[in-house]
Amino acid sequence: MINETIKLQGDLVITVTDKDGKVKERREEKNLIVSAGLTFICSRMANATAGVMSHMAVGSGTTTPAAADTNLQSVLGAREPLDSTVASANTVTYVSSFEAGEGTGAVTEAGIFNAATAGTMLCRTTFPVVNKGANDTMAITWTITLSAA
Repeated sequence: MINETIKLQGDLVITVTDKDGKVKERREEKNLIVSAGLTFICSRMANATAGVMSHMAVGSGTTTPAAADTNLQSVLGAREPLDSTVASANTVTYVSSFEAGEGTGAVTEAGIFNAATAGTMLCRTTFPVVNKGANDTMAITWTITLSAA
């Protein structure tokens, strides 16, 4: 008997730099692929009518991510367009930069979406506070890995 199990895992690297380019903080975190994200993946396997993941958002919510989540708890500013999306082998890597004045504050959550507003959320994570000042830049590199469990 064949018994296959697949696993999706998300890993983030968050880097905050000051206006002079000096790294103030670097952190690695995990995420939850939400139910809407799993449905999105299956729909893309069947057809290409659902828009690709195109935006990332950060927020100040602290509620533990749940499978039923469809948005961040408390978004800080607008969703940012992804700077890049790279698919290779069994991974997809999304990168977004929140420049000076974007996503400013006590950042405690992040998510990936397929639209600038509304749309589908692929995944969400919460983490201890990352303080992003008004003149800081925060880059998030988010890698989703599909593997046989």
